Amino acid sequence: MEASSSQSFFQNIRSRELNGCRVRKQPCIGDLVSEFIEIGAVALEHNGEETPPLAISFCKTSKSSHLIAVSDENGYLSLFDSRKKFHSFASHHDNAEKAKISDWVAHQNAIFDLCWIKEDSRILTASGDQTIKVWDPQEKKCTVVLSGHTGSVKSLCSHPTNSDLVISGSRDGSFAVWDLRCRTSSRNEDFYISSTAMVKGAHLSPQARRTRRGKAASMSITSVLYLKDEVSIATAGAVDSIVKFWDTRTLKAPITQACPHFESSNEKERRLHGISSLSQDSNGVFLTASCKDNRIYLYNVLQLEKGPIRSFSGCRIDSFYVKSAISPDASHVLSGSSDGNAYIWEVNKPKVQPIKLESHDGEVTAVDWCPSEVGKIATTSDDFTVRLWNIQSSYCSSMSSPSSTRRRVMAVPCSESRILLMNREQMNLPKGSSHSYPSDDALHQIILSNPTTMPVISTPEAKRRILTSESNEAFEKTPESALKSPSSVLNPPSSLKRKTIRDYFISAS
Repeated sequence: MEASSSQSFFQNIRSRELNGCRVRKQPCIGDLVSEFIEIGAVALEHNGEETPPLAISFCKTSKSSHLIAVSDENGYLSLFDSRKKFHSFASHHDNAEKAKISDWVAHQNAIFDLCWIKEDSRILTASGDQTIKVWDPQEKKCTVVLSGHTGSVKSLCSHPTNSDLVISGSRDGSFAVWDLRCRTSSRNEDFYISSTAMVKGAHLSPQARRTRRGKAASMSITSVLYLKDEVSIATAGAVDSIVKFWDTRTLKAPITQACPHFESSNEKERRLHGISSLSQDSNGVFLTASCKDNRIYLYNVLQLEKGPIRSFSGCRIDSFYVKSAISPDASHVLSGSSDGNAYIWEVNKPKVQPIKLESHDGEVTAVDWCPSEVGKIATTSDDFTVRLWNIQSSYCSSMSSPSSTRRRVMAVPCSESRILLMNREQMNLPKGSSHSYPSDDALHQIILSNPTTMPVISTPEAKRRILTSESNEAFEKTPESALKSPSSVLNPPSSLKRKTIRDYFISAS
């Protein structure tokens, strides 16, 4: 597996300065999306029996990002290769046989969530059997069992840089922190781990009380996230639309919380809308919450006190199985829907009608973005299929990432500029012509003759103007451009020493 190069956005702010250092390239969809097309669909079945998928995830490393893990209601974990060419005349079952790499029974109950960890060499699964398991996908062998919840485990998430640290949320109303290095016991060749910390009743409503029939009020934790500052956790539940934020070093009480500003003053309406899922972009600046009021709310984690900065409507969220996910570059939001479609919104155009993906014949539940292939997504449905989508090739060919734009506008040191200028004069290139930049071959010779010269991408003048214009427009339209606060992570004050996400927005108040 390929070594991961992902680093915390909060720890590497300086790497984004235009100082000549290499910036990690990230996929970017930008404003070029106008049409997604279905590129394939596979049926989920085992021993001739179809089963509805519940969770899906692309591998996180670029080398393995074509691999998809899918879990289902019968406790199976399946791996598919999304690079396979699917024929339109082939059945979903034939496609599944062609694309399937392996599958096995991971739990004797439904698997509600899964997560790739350790450079995609391990998979975490959260099940209705109240346990979390760590799997070696090549050997199809369970290496560790995390036990301690007293209800179905609904959600899990690993630490952004240390995958030995895991958090989970359960139907029993608790969320737990685990350390995979702390093996406590061994039973039947499986290592068992107890949680290092557990918070019970994290989302229990203050008004919650037992009904006349003795049934406890809903308190399920439906989604958890380990934020990119590496010490904060976000949790959401079925009882209300509040997202709570916790400091993993104390966990005595949430450090802050966020929720929509409902126009209605009806307390019942404000109390009954639970959250089905949370997601964050690759930088960790933005967070989405899918709410049972059929809206998806977008939060800036540095300005939580302002509530959601945007909301997206058009889908139907009738169950907690319907999930959503923000794209890695924070430009789009993808969501399933109970009406049998999937929807994609542009983050900067929340009022515009979303792109509708129509192919499924049942409630669209789990969704995911491919982290390395721009515009590639996967959706699952109660129609027992997993469908793959991509942007039309004409759009993909013209895409560029913010990081590549940064490299293009990066200043060249003065000494190297003089070398390039002298070589250009030696080649007798007119300064004002459309070919004022040396060719790639000539540039290669310049670089070889001067080993200390930083590689420069050659671009014709006319094309460079177009790219620069598009890049500036893209930067203006990205959500990051809205961060004008002096305490923004994009422009942090020198005197501020970060402890948690709360430090940023407290200093801005």
